[in-house]
Amino acid sequence: MSWILAFVGFALLIILHELGHFLAAKAVGMRVERFALFFPPLLWKVKRGETEYGIGAIPLGGYVKITGMNPAEVIPPEHEHRAYYRQPVWKRLVVIGAGPLMNVIVAFVILFVLFAAKGDPVSTNKVADLAPKSAAVGVLQQGDKLVAVDGVKGSPDDLRTAIGKHTCAGKATVEGCVAATSATLTVIRGGRTQQLEIKPRYSKVNKRMLIGFTFGGTYQRVPIGESADRSADYMWFVTRSTVDTVGKLFYDSKARKQLSGVVGSYETTRQSFAADDLDLALRILALISLSLAIVNLFPFLPLDGGHIFWALAEKVRGRPIPFRIMEQASYVGFVLVLMLFAVGLTNDIGRLQDGGFGVK
Repeated sequence: MSWILAFVGFALLIILHELGHFLAAKAVGMRVERFALFFPPLLWKVKRGETEYGIGAIPLGGYVKITGMNPAEVIPPEHEHRAYYRQPVWKRLVVIGAGPLMNVIVAFVILFVLFAAKGDPVSTNKVADLAPKSAAVGVLQQGDKLVAVDGVKGSPDDLRTAIGKHTCAGKATVEGCVAATSATLTVIRGGRTQQLEIKPRYSKVNKRMLIGFTFGGTYQRVPIGESADRSADYMWFVTRSTVDTVGKLFYDSKARKQLSGVVGSYETTRQSFAADDLDLALRILALISLSLAIVNLFPFLPLDGGHIFWALAEKVRGRPIPFRIMEQASYVGFVLVLMLFAVGLTNDIGRLQDGGFGVK
C-alpha cells in the first residue's frame, strides 16, 4: 500500500504542476493541444474540445503541449493568433510561471494545514519505537523515559549528541561497528529510575552512532496567523538551502553526495507511508513540491526558468531572440539537467544499497 500512496502523491504533484500551466494557458487564450500525465507513448487518451488528455507509459513527469511552443513550428493559419510565441511576453510569463507557482501553493497549503490543524511537532524523551535487531532491543522498552546519557541531561538532541560521542574500536565508517565503550542510560520505567548499559553502533545511513530507537513526539498547537508565518519561514529556509546546495554542486563533493533524485524522494515518501506516519509523508511531499518549483525556476531550457529567462531577454531586447541561440542554450541546459539527474540517481542507488534513507 505504501508504494501506491507514494506513487499517487508524486502523480498529484505532477498533475498540479501541469495543471497550473494548463489553466493559465487557457485563461490567456492560448491553444492547448495536449495535457498528459507522464511521458509518451500514451497508454490512454481522450479528446475533449481542442485538447487531448492522456496518460503516458514513462512515469517521470508530465507535460502540456501548447501550439507554437517551438518558434520553428508550422502552425495552421487559423491557429496562429493563439500560438505561444505569437503572444506578448507577459502572457508567456504567466503561463510558464503558473506551474512552479502551483507547486509553491501546494507546499504552503500542506504545511499551513499541518501547523494549524495539528500543531508543531515536538520530540519528547520517551522511547517510541525500537529498530529491529538494534542494540536497544532487549534493553530498552517502549514508554521508557530517557533522563540522561552518561550523566548528560537535556533535550533529545542533547542526548543524541552524547550517544554520538562513543566511537568504534575499528574504522568508524563501517556499518554496524560496535562502540568500544558502553553508553550509560538513565531511564525511568514504571516510576523507577534505572541505569542501563548499551554499546551504540555506527549507521552509514545516518552517519553517526545509534542505539536503535526513536523518541516519541507530541504536538503544540499553533495559532492560525503563526501557522502561516511558520509555513512561509520554513519554505524560505528550504529555498535558500536548495539554491545554496545546487550552487555548491559544481565545486563541493560533499554537496554532490547530499543530492537526492526522484528515486530518493519517492522512497523517502514511501517509507513514511509504510511507517504509518502521515504527517511526515505530507511534510516530505510539501518539501518535494517546493523543491520541484525551485529547480524548475533555474534559468536553463528546457526548465520553466529557461523559458522565463528568454522571455525577459526578449522584453529587454525589444524583439524576439533568434531561435538558433535559444536552441544552442537548450543543449547546455539539457546537459546540466541530465547531470543533476545522474548524480541524484547515483546517490539514491548508493543509499538503497547501504540500507535505505533513514526515515525512521
